[in-house]
Amino acid sequence: MNITSQIIVGFIAFIHLYILRLEMFAWTTRAKKVFKTIPEDQFEKTKVMAANQGLYNGFLAAGLIWSLFISDAIWSKNVALFFLICVLIAGIYGAITASKRILFVQAIPAALGILSLVL
Repeated sequence: MNITSQIIVGFIAFIHLYILRLEMFAWTTRAKKVFKTIPEDQFEKTKVMAANQGLYNGFLAAGLIWSLFISDAIWSKNVALFFLICVLIAGIYGAITASKRILFVQAIPAALGILSLVL
């Protein structure tokens, strides 16, 4: 994996670690300022669901970080591709079902990461 791809993969992993933090540990505090489309009274009611979503984002971040530490170039690239495709699919689905903003936060960075790996 080239340095550009590594930077993009690392950045996307960071985004997902940030989402994990918001959804698992700051849902009823900081997340209210980030997820502005959710009514204020829903944060406490959806705390457990958000934590579950955060855990999934953590798995995506873990996979992307793992790909950066794999010494075999082909295996590293394939693992990164798998997790970037997962992020891309989740981002597209989220943009369709939840918020168009997810397209820009998740899907487009993932697509850029995929392009950097395959070109």
